[in-house]
Amino acid sequence: MLATDPGASIASIAAAAGVDRRTVYRRFASREELLTAIYEARLTAVEQAIEDARLREAPVAVALHRYVENVIAVNRTWPVDLARMLTDEAIRRRRDVSVREVDGFLRRATDEGVLRRDQPEGWASALLPQLMHLVSRQLPELSPGQAADVVVDTLLRGLGAS
Repeated sequence: MLATDPGASIASIAAAAGVDRRTVYRRFASREELLTAIYEARLTAVEQAIEDARLREAPVAVALHRYVENVIAVNRTWPVDLARMLTDEAIRRRRDVSVREVDGFLRRATDEGVLRRDQPEGWASALLPQLMHLVSRQLPELSPGQAADVVVDTLLRGLGAS
């Protein structure tokens, strides 16, 4: 609900969930506390997606597909406003750890010749999340695995070594 209406009230969120707003307020003292809990749940899911992909040890192509498939599922489960999410300093720091992990993986992909070396520094790191976001929103009929196929193919054909 917050993905489609970031200004949704606690009362409307409670109604959509089929509970009284007092039930929501017993768990979350404020709307901001509810949003923080949502952002933390999304981050936990992203951290798990990274761990499950085994970015440091799995073969690059396998890890890339796993990561993309997992994150597409996260994007669809937790479609929150990332810009607003990152205004919370603790959440931003936690997210930055995940970003560094993925950046390291993409450097490994370049070092191993899976991604082209002639692209600007950080280009793959900037492009990959945009592709995942785009396919998550624009191709909802695809399963996360099928959507990952599209993203990985686009990334590797556009940035892949010949």
